[in-house]
Amino acid sequence: MRILVIEDDSVLSEAISHRIKNIGHGVDLALTGKQARLMLRQQNYDLILLDLNLPDAHGASILQSLRESKTTSPVLIITAIDQVEERIKLLDLGADDYITKPFDFGELEARIRAILRRSQGQAQETIEFANVSLNLRTCSVEVDNQAVELKQREFRLLEIFMTQPKQVLSKDVLMDHIYGFDEAPGPNVIEIYVARLRKTLAHSALHIRTIRGLGYLLEEQSGASE
Repeated sequence: MRILVIEDDSVLSEAISHRIKNIGHGVDLALTGKQARLMLRQQNYDLILLDLNLPDAHGASILQSLRESKTTSPVLIITAIDQVEERIKLLDLGADDYITKPFDFGELEARIRAILRRSQGQAQETIEFANVSLNLRTCSVEVDNQAVELKQREFRLLEIFMTQPKQVLSKDVLMDHIYGFDEAPGPNVIEIYVARLRKTLAHSALHIRTIRGLGYLLEEQSGASE
């Protein structure tokens, strides 16, 4: 998924970014409110991690602007404030969850997974399509209950397909979900990842079909190959 981290502490923001990239998501960083507002005008995000104490803005004002503009991207607040009244205010403004500093990165990853599941309409950590099962917590994939190995980018690409089955997804949409602004993948990188997925899942009932000039579509087609 594509995630925006709005955090003015450069050490903490880089650490968060590193953890998010390690689990295969695209991530952008904003150190100020001005940078954050610019990025939010240019890109839609699957999740926003928002620090409250920015050098040029209060995170609550950014959250309020997002909800007033009808932006529905889920927001996870990062705060050092541990007061019930403040947390209630943020939730009423439209925050989806919060985590207080200092926090454990394992807990942060768990909260990210939970929010993304809810935003995708997934109550469980496991997504199933045809005879393929994908576990969001363990980042593992099984075909007919047999484990198969995927690299992180391939896993996230499969996650996008499996959460939007039978929909045509363009290369640009797929790129936007797994790469950030500061990354410059080659023009054929999606084709490479799709080819790897097809090869790895060749014996499954899952098929990624090319729609010429438009993108790719996930369907169930036993024995299909391309």
